[in-house]
Amino acid sequence: MRIPILILSLFLTSSVLAQKVSIKRVEIAGEKIIVHYDLEDSNPNNEYQIALYSSQSNFATALTKVKGDVGNEVKPGIDRKIEWSVKEELGPYKGRISLEVRGKQFVSVAKFTNIVSSTKLKRGKSHIIAWKPGNSNPVNIEFLNGGQQISAQLNQPNNGAYTLYIPKNQSKGKDYIIRITDTRNQQDVVTSKPFMVVPKVPLLLKVLPVLAVGGAVAALAGGAGGDGGDDTTTGIQNPPFPTGN
Repeated sequence: MRIPILILSLFLTSSVLAQKVSIKRVEIAGEKIIVHYDLEDSNPNNEYQIALYSSQSNFATALTKVKGDVGNEVKPGIDRKIEWSVKEELGPYKGRISLEVRGKQFVSVAKFTNIVSSTKLKRGKSHIIAWKPGNSNPVNIEFLNGGQQISAQLNQPNNGAYTLYIPKNQSKGKDYIIRITDTRNQQDVVTSKPFMVVPKVPLLLKVLPVLAVGGAVAALAGGAGGDGGDDTTTGIQNPPFPTGN
């Protein structure tokens, strides 16, 4: 599939003045188009919302079959890449097409601060979920597993903290997440890293006391069956008398 490409421009809006953005080159790789661009910022911690548009829709809607340095939370850097699957998006296409990259500084409604991939939360307990608020809009907070909602709190203040109670009978396992949605902008959604729900008391700790009692009973039973040469109180045989000259 041969498509003549014309890159019109890259628009970037931000409150940060010390920034520079430029499209370096465009390449056609089979049925994909790869846009290379530089995004420089004096503050490397800033994040951007980047989208790719085409003349096929008169630049009205962002392309969806894209991956790479596109979408929310794109960090500044050299040779950022957007890979667009043309055929997957447009089907068989012939003719001239123009592309436009648009971006703006991105501040999400929330950024989780205490949930990582290794987080384990115990059922039957309450846990503080913490995040850095991106605005003061009310938020919806959902507790999900495998995409299924378990509980939800609607129109909560975006104050950076929420107490999550996990029921005692909640299934243990992984792929649990917290999802926060800006009630005034339903497109502004963030999800936590997947975490695990575990029993309040590990199974091993429940079994060990039973094993210890069983072992004590066995030792006492063995001691009671000894003869006169044994110490029947402890079940340990008396040592032999020393021999020698």
